[in-house]
Amino acid sequence: MVRISNSAYLAMLTMGVGLLTYSATPALATSSSSGAAATEPLKIEVMHRPSTCLIKSQKGDKLSMHYDGTLLEGTPFDSSRKRGQPFEFTLGKGQVIAGWDQGLTEMCPQEKRRLTIPSSLAYGDRGAGGVIPPKATLVFEVELLAIKNRKPGKDEL
Repeated sequence: MVRISNSAYLAMLTMGVGLLTYSATPALATSSSSGAAATEPLKIEVMHRPSTCLIKSQKGDKLSMHYDGTLLEGTPFDSSRKRGQPFEFTLGKGQVIAGWDQGLTEMCPQEKRRLTIPSSLAYGDRGAGGVIPPKATLVFEVELLAIKNRKPGKDEL
């Protein structure tokens, strides 16, 4: 039997590679007092945008990212920065949690964002890796390092 650390397992779960690929679909997260269902929104905060942006991320792009992931109250659970290794995936293909697929579109290389992802767009009622509890809201500080498969076209200049 192969043993892996909780942080390695969590990294695989969080980013949808290796042992388990999980693509969350938007689900009803809360109910209002009137009984009508409501969903929690994905919150996107732009922390830094470069002065020049010749290309923006879109579905199908292979992205190279750095990220730091925490629970809403601040408990860290994973970081590509601490490992010193950027994470690469294809945007919009369900390789990552739905909050990432939605929150990383229209992003410029070197742009930094903070994504606050409700559980309905993350791991929902399941949680992940024994580190992310069920129904957890996640916060990711992300930086797009590069769009690996595309160069700026003349319509993007």
